[in-house]
Amino acid sequence: MEAPLTYARVDRDLLTTLRAPGRLYYALLAVDLAVLGWAIYAWRYQLTTGLGVAGITHPVMWAVYITNFVFWVGIAHSGTLISAILYLFRVRWRPPVYRSAEAVTVFALMTAGLFPIIHLGRPWYFYWLLPYPQMGGLWINFRSPLIWDVFAVLTYMTVSVIFFFTGLVPDVAVARDQATGWRRRIYGLLAQGWQGTDRQWRHYTSAYLLFAGLATALVVSVHSVVSWDFAMAILPGWHSTIFAPYFVAGAIHSGLAMVLALLIPLRRAFRLEAYLTPDHLERLAQLTIVTGLIVGYAYMVEYGMAWYTGDPAEQASFLWRATGHYAWAFWLMVGCNVLAPLGFCARQVRRSMPWLLGILANHGREAARTAARHPDPQRLAVRTPESPAVSAADAWFFLWFLLFAKTLPVVSLWEVKELLPVPRRDGRGPVQEGPAGRQP
Repeated sequence: MEAPLTYARVDRDLLTTLRAPGRLYYALLAVDLAVLGWAIYAWRYQLTTGLGVAGITHPVMWAVYITNFVFWVGIAHSGTLISAILYLFRVRWRPPVYRSAEAVTVFALMTAGLFPIIHLGRPWYFYWLLPYPQMGGLWINFRSPLIWDVFAVLTYMTVSVIFFFTGLVPDVAVARDQATGWRRRIYGLLAQGWQGTDRQWRHYTSAYLLFAGLATALVVSVHSVVSWDFAMAILPGWHSTIFAPYFVAGAIHSGLAMVLALLIPLRRAFRLEAYLTPDHLERLAQLTIVTGLIVGYAYMVEYGMAWYTGDPAEQASFLWRATGHYAWAFWLMVGCNVLAPLGFCARQVRRSMPWLLGILANHGREAARTAARHPDPQRLAVRTPESPAVSAADAWFFLWFLLFAKTLPVVSLWEVKELLPVPRRDGRGPVQEGPAGRQP
């Protein structure tokens, strides 16, 4: 029988992930860097030839680049849901899963921010998007949705990075105390003199609660602003008031899929079965059912609004989406986002690792949505530089996650310890049993 969890065992188990990586890790890193190199070569070709090689020319101004931007911003929202919102509600199963979810938020925003710059065509002028004084005025147009994206993403990125780093401080201090050499110096710098005193804990918990509240408010505001990229366009099928809540629900839906897709291999690779139990993954699957139903409701409302308006152009757009040349993309989207998550209503499916990994099909959500959005075949063609860009987005994201997994604790030490059973003073046993005290 496995020994019960103790503070010493938690430190030992969860800091094991920081040991020197093996061959598999370096192999994954090499493949990742190779994909990035391929994408950089394709981007160089686009810079020297022009955006026309990506199919972006008048009247087609948006294509796969903006789709990836929306998708990766959506992926980022899952971390805020799992970390900030569940922290405010004091959900007890949150601690083992939230650290990786916060990392997903930060790295997904870093990935999303690349696509507006790539889409500019002349990325060396990216600073024109920032409000800086020039000739007595401002260069930017505050009525442009692109500028709204810049402010929204930068604000969300700032709060998310601070929130992520704040949660790391106590754990980095533990790593500092057990590390040697240059690692000890780096962890000591990141720990900022943390000693775990009562005064530090009181200020720490207050600050963490404050940033959790800020991050929660940004979940709704940021992706609502991103949805206005489409909703502000006077175009049939896009100009809709449901886009803001629809995009928020869809973002959390796809983000939960990303978190599950990362946690399941991470749990196996680092042998974290005592901390990331099937119960934790089952809770994430239950959240996926809820968000999937909300997204399905939004799909139905879109068609209901098209029918209610009586606008022939609007009705033709939605009819083409369901029956036209790219109807397969629309029905694939509905199947992956609405029907497949309903399988999690069965407990055996929710606790099955292959079924949970099957939800990766959700990654086609945004691509399928855009492909089913407009009856112009030119808008749907994926050109030469766009294919590497899509692959590079995944490679860029996973590069940072691979580095994170071997340099920082992937599971929160201090919050897992809070759930451990409290020992009696007489040493006869625990006062109460916490979820972390139950062995799988």
